[in-house]
Amino acid sequence: MLKVLAHSWPLLLGVMLLMVGNGVQGSLLGIRGALEGFTTFQLSVVMSAYFLGFLGGSRLAPAMIRRVGHVRVFSALGSMISAVLVLYPLLLDWTAWALMRVLIGFCFSGIYVTAESWLNNTASNETRGQALSAYMIVQMLGIIASQGLLAMGDPSGFGLFIIPSVLVSLAFMPILLADTPAPTFDSIKAMSFRQLFVISPLGCAGMLLTGGVFSAMFGMASVYGAMSAMTIAQIAIFVAAMYVGGLVLQYPIGWLSDRIDRRALILWMSAAGAVVMGVAAALPLPFVFEVVVAALLGGIINPLYSLLIAHTNDYLGKEEMPGASAGLIFLNGFGAIFGPLVAGWLMGEIGPKGYFLIIGGFFAVLAGYAAYRMTRRAAPVQSGGYTGLSPTASSLAVEAVLSDEPRR
Repeated sequence: MLKVLAHSWPLLLGVMLLMVGNGVQGSLLGIRGALEGFTTFQLSVVMSAYFLGFLGGSRLAPAMIRRVGHVRVFSALGSMISAVLVLYPLLLDWTAWALMRVLIGFCFSGIYVTAESWLNNTASNETRGQALSAYMIVQMLGIIASQGLLAMGDPSGFGLFIIPSVLVSLAFMPILLADTPAPTFDSIKAMSFRQLFVISPLGCAGMLLTGGVFSAMFGMASVYGAMSAMTIAQIAIFVAAMYVGGLVLQYPIGWLSDRIDRRALILWMSAAGAVVMGVAAALPLPFVFEVVVAALLGGIINPLYSLLIAHTNDYLGKEEMPGASAGLIFLNGFGAIFGPLVAGWLMGEIGPKGYFLIIGGFFAVLAGYAAYRMTRRAAPVQSGGYTGLSPTASSLAVEAVLSDEPRR
């Protein structure tokens, strides 16, 4: 791990600053939008727009990088992010925010593709798993730190919009000034969704559903907090707890996944998520218990995403992995577009408890489908190890995990 840090610290430092900036604006918009009188559905459109842009960026960024190079793409997208962040408080209209969120999502997706290709280039086959783990840990630490920054600021002013813009601008200094050569970027032969579904129906359905869970959970968390009359500090703690839970539970679930049928683990984790969400929706919980629910939610969805990738990996040949990674990321991103929209609609109809109900519904569908798939064919030979990934990862990180040599 020390060798990985020695080679990759400029990239990891830059990514952490980027995630602080992204984490602040993601939570801040829900709070500021509520203060400006935006409806729940309008805010859900704003939150969903990020994932629409993110999906577009994941498809177009590789072509941009091949055309003009990593450094130019990195610099151009970073400049766009900094500009958009300071425009939010100047254009207090939900349609303008939605359009800017599309741009932000597109830019962050392209930056993740660029950063992860750089990370893959600096890592060897022996250190790639450690490098990806460090990358994901840094991402989560940046989001957690961003909620502390949010708790100390005033969402009705300009400061919380300007500080993320500054942090994003600073994030590119250690990356662009590092002496690490820019990597090459090869074209990927796509795999059709029909082929991917035949190979792993549970992997496809699971990625679609977890995209909806992730986007609803994180995109609408601050909106839920505002509707529930939480203070700014409480909203920050609530959101941070999700990432802390994801960080803490990645390793024990990963350890378990290499020892039992991954489909069974997907089933029981999804069922547990549905039960926890049902309890949270049915009972009036004190804030401390809502924090526990948030931690459990994050602790389920992040490892579940990684489990689905590892499960799909068990059915893939080496030559199929690059195309499969692109397909899985597309399905996850497509599902993410609809998560905030459905959650926003339900919250508008029945109140803040709709937040937990829709997430619990997604989990219940996934648990039911996992149980069904277990009756259709025998468990695969688990040839690949588990590597913790966040749903914000690009297809490059997923491809690196899928292509990783068996570690057992």
